[in-house]
Amino acid sequence: MRQVWPRVVSAGILVAVVVAARPSAAKPEYTRRTKKECAFCHPPGGYTLNEAGKYYRDHRTLDGYNEKPSP
Repeated sequence: MRQVWPRVVSAGILVAVVVAARPSAAKPEYTRRTKKECAFCHPPGGYTLNEAGKYYRDHRTLDGYNEKPSP
């Protein structure tokens, strides 16, 4: 029984973490808050972040973000 108990506890913790985990996603409230379209922070066709998106993720605002001119 002593060898089984740590495995049961570990399995329970693993199940709790998996059940509690939620994917992070862009939300419509972000577009209302920033007054920018989704494509401002996300490149077309994906959920990855461009430089503006990374700035917003880190600062929770676009205030102070200087958009780099496109070549």
